[in-house]
Amino acid sequence: MNAMQLDNQPNRFELPGAKPNYVPDRPGQVEHIFLDLALDIPQQHCAGTCHLRLNPIRDGIASVTLDAVNLNIQAVKVDKHPQDYDYDGHHLTIPLSQPTQAGKALTFSIDYSLDHPQRGLYFIAPSSDYPEKPTQVWTQGEDEDSRYWFPCFDYPGQLATSEVRVKVPQGYRAISNGELLETICDGNEQIFHWKQQQVHPTYLMTLAVGQFVELRDEWTRGDRTVPVTYYVAPGLEESARISMGKTPRMIEFFSNAYGYDYAYPKYAQICVDDFIFGGMENTSTTLLTDRCLLDERAALDNRSTETLVAHELAHQWFGDLVVIKHWSHAWIKEGMASYSEVMWTEQEYGPDEAAYYRLREARNYLSEDKTRYRRPVVTHIYRAAIELYDRHLYEKGSCIYHMIRHNLGEDLFWKAMHRFVQENAHQTVETVDLLRAIEEATGRNLLFLFDQYLYRGGHPDYQVSYRWDSDHKMAQVTIKQNQAKSDQNGLQQDLFDLTLQLGFGSVSDQAFQSLQTFPVKVREAEQSFYFALAEKPAFISFDVGNPTLKTLTLEYEFAELAAQLQFDPDPVSRIYAAEALAKKGGLKALKALETALVSDPFWGVRAEVATQIPTLKLDQAVAALKQGLKDPEARVRRSVVEAIAELGHGECYELIAPIAQRGDASYYVEAAALTGVGQLAANPILDHPEEGTAIELLQTALQDRQGWNEVVRCGAIAGLAHMTQSEPALTLLLQYTQVGTPQPLRLAAIRGLGGIAAGQREANLDRILQTLSHLANEPFFLTQVAVVAALGKLTTPKAVTGLRSLSAQTPDGRVRRLADEAIQKVQRAMDPQENQQKIQEELDSLKKENQELKSRLGALEAKIQPKSP
Repeated sequence: MNAMQLDNQPNRFELPGAKPNYVPDRPGQVEHIFLDLALDIPQQHCAGTCHLRLNPIRDGIASVTLDAVNLNIQAVKVDKHPQDYDYDGHHLTIPLSQPTQAGKALTFSIDYSLDHPQRGLYFIAPSSDYPEKPTQVWTQGEDEDSRYWFPCFDYPGQLATSEVRVKVPQGYRAISNGELLETICDGNEQIFHWKQQQVHPTYLMTLAVGQFVELRDEWTRGDRTVPVTYYVAPGLEESARISMGKTPRMIEFFSNAYGYDYAYPKYAQICVDDFIFGGMENTSTTLLTDRCLLDERAALDNRSTETLVAHELAHQWFGDLVVIKHWSHAWIKEGMASYSEVMWTEQEYGPDEAAYYRLREARNYLSEDKTRYRRPVVTHIYRAAIELYDRHLYEKGSCIYHMIRHNLGEDLFWKAMHRFVQENAHQTVETVDLLRAIEEATGRNLLFLFDQYLYRGGHPDYQVSYRWDSDHKMAQVTIKQNQAKSDQNGLQQDLFDLTLQLGFGSVSDQAFQSLQTFPVKVREAEQSFYFALAEKPAFISFDVGNPTLKTLTLEYEFAELAAQLQFDPDPVSRIYAAEALAKKGGLKALKALETALVSDPFWGVRAEVATQIPTLKLDQAVAALKQGLKDPEARVRRSVVEAIAELGHGECYELIAPIAQRGDASYYVEAAALTGVGQLAANPILDHPEEGTAIELLQTALQDRQGWNEVVRCGAIAGLAHMTQSEPALTLLLQYTQVGTPQPLRLAAIRGLGGIAAGQREANLDRILQTLSHLANEPFFLTQVAVVAALGKLTTPKAVTGLRSLSAQTPDGRVRRLADEAIQKVQRAMDPQENQQKIQEELDSLKKENQELKSRLGALEAKIQPKSP
């Protein structure tokens, strides 16, 4: 695809190679999968037998084909009889000696092994560079990676019971789905035998092996007690309790919310090293990254682990109990799991926290929609299913569930969710099944909402203005849909048709009094609504409660915005007012924002106000922000520190440097201060600080401040990445990309190379590119993602070359997708003329190198040519 085509379609989701994907034909129903395995952990070897019982759905099937990638297939039996087979490295085809008879089950037994697997089954071990790394083995099946560790029908529509029997060295635990049937000692080895009695898809089958410590909790309902266990490396027991200790209360909450008791005999959470996701909701046995384990200081202002635990637990209902039939419907499970984070936040911390959480989820989706691509949430056109696992699926899906809840109301929403879960337990579903359950339970048809938010891309972009007619005591509110476009016939396209609530707020004695609300049907590109009111409202609240996924521009007068910022009971509406005030600018706006920074009762509003103050670009902003450094809430202090660094005034360094030097109760505030030091040192309009002083401070932090997940030292790395014209900063950054650096710090340094490259001279740019080219050869998923992020910030054809190489060699669909998108981004960022010139120079250079290689090859061939007699 050339640069011109890219400019015409910058936000297209479907990349070259995308095609329609459908649920495959199935020869029958898989009833049971039994894996009987032995692990040679030092040799990273797995061997065993997969027994798969299939009940044919029709007569006359002559062969069965299983997904099986890079396995060493040694023998195949059908009903205990040896059977020939064909294997191409991707699919195992088994011809049947007798065609199938519907309802007469067959058992396939496949002896196989795998050595040093790169996907599906992961061996983690210490090395000379990372001697403290634990020895572990764990699996990851989603989306279609179970085929890399056992033969199977690897798609979500096949549900079966499962069994895992695994032999491991003494001293190791092996955990899998379901119940532990027995543990057998066998000399220096031990056998663990697990059985999952409830049906589930292959991607949720799991195995985790390690020298784990087990911590026990339980959840009780009536006469039923479910073990709730946490598995961590020795020494992390306290962190496990801090991080996962609320799990039994969450099980109780979700059992009530979904109208279905937790369905499985246990719930285990296993924290593993080098995990490629935050967590994975394997049936009854969730795997989590060990980076989610908090210490006491991290727990002060970090709830990400709590919401991660809630997310994966929610999947035990949405995803594991009710299973998607095809990846295109994955929003059903991922959207609800993400929305369950909101639900738990509301349950545990209140409605303001939940509202702010929803706003941040919406922003994550809106950012992807604006800067990456726009797509329907439900789509079956992609290259690999893992491409669907994006902000549209998670955060937009969450927002859609909230809109469903708002449209139905509390009672009907939960009635519909209960019906959906109860009717589809242990079965597969599609989006239409949710729509049908809503209609059957409530009588409401929400197809209008599904059509607009699920089956097409985008969202409404509202622009709202207000005018008061004092003579007639009439409020006029005009609403525009800025996303609407006219086609060649003058017809409006991309309009949304929604009913929203408009609120008119009254204030008495400097206190909120009431909010008078009116429903309005917004369906045109521009509409004006008129309301007769007893008195002029103090403020106008658009989309009361903010249930609608949207972007919003408020064009009110200063007085209404200031009143809304001060008195609107909804924190999200106060945040919208703060953004609108900042756009107006001026000292009056600064004063209103400063007041909110000091006095708003909700920390989220204070943090958001801090981010708006630098946009006014006023000298007085420093004094306004300074007050926020004393805020008792660490998340506000962090936002204030970042805002001060953004301002870039002379006094800013003196405010931030002491925090960077002395630290803060919060890891994140301290990290933000270190980042700000580098940011301010790189500011060309400041005389202070000197580059050397800033680098010395950052270097000292890198040497002395090891800690939880390297958050503080990653802040210092981000500070160095801002110093785009500093060769010493680059040299220091490169040092931390070396093997042996703690993984979080190393990944931050790799990503930082993309930032610092912007102002470097050509020789240093080559150093960066050579380093990234070398790092791209590492197989670890997170390293490859960091390399792509760094290369994507460069504007040179060499970055495109590196990204193309990485895209071609990686086996991971996520990395390939990110690399291909980064190629487009780099090409768009380059000046077309300069782009063409540099590409031509690179081609000429490659031709020259090729010619030199040919000459050297010819000379070598001449030397080894046998002499004639």
